Amino acid sequence: MTHSEAQPGTVYLVGAGPGAPDLLTLRALTLLQTADVVLPDDLVSAEIVALASPTAVVIPVGKRCGQPRITQAGIHELMLLHAGRGKSVLRLKSGDPLVFGRANEEIEALRSSHVPFEIVPGITAAFAVAAALKTPLTDRNSASKLILATARHAEDKSTAVLWEGSFPSQSTLVLYMPGRDFVTLSASLIASGILPATPVAAVSKASTPEQHVVSTTVSELPTSQPGPTPLLLLIGHAIRV
Repeated sequence: MTHSEAQPGTVYLVGAGPGAPDLLTLRALTLLQTADVVLPDDLVSAEIVALASPTAVVIPVGKRCGQPRITQAGIHELMLLHAGRGKSVLRLKSGDPLVFGRANEEIEALRSSHVPFEIVPGITAAFAVAAALKTPLTDRNSASKLILATARHAEDKSTAVLWEGSFPSQSTLVLYMPGRDFVTLSASLIASGILPATPVAAVSKASTPEQHVVSTTVSELPTSQPGPTPLLLLIGHAIRV
């Protein structure tokens, strides 16, 4: 099957995967090579952005802490502006666009303006990390459930607990954007019922040459030294590093 090129006046919400260019989907690569306008997040690797057409207009729209910002409304304006001019627009997100990628807000903006769009899935960081570490996320004996969560909340929301009540038994928790307050995080996890000795794999810059892995436990997390962002935590008895 041959995937069509990016079409005029259409916006594509595309997952760039965890960072390695060879983990892009064929559909993502085709769109990246044919889109008129590319709007990549900061976490999308330079190697992947470099695959864009030489004639494409590339406008970085990252919003990482400490860096120049563009508001989410500003991203919507860029998508609608260029699509309205008949350009094909590639909104390039790290991982999968539907996992902690603000896709809901962008989808709503496109729908309300009646702009045609397509969503192209990508490999989310949780699966890339597990594959790189050769460790399962589920196990018939110890982990029948997989929970994807984030410690980051919308700017207008107060910080909340990861979940209400006790942590579900026989679960693996994948924590995106965990922040750096590991003392509070460790205490919160233990208070929810996760055993202090539960294994934790802290993985920084997954699937890239700079990948950094720290193997620890929930109780020892505050004294560990996980690598820089982007950082992902795998927590559970199925994790074997």
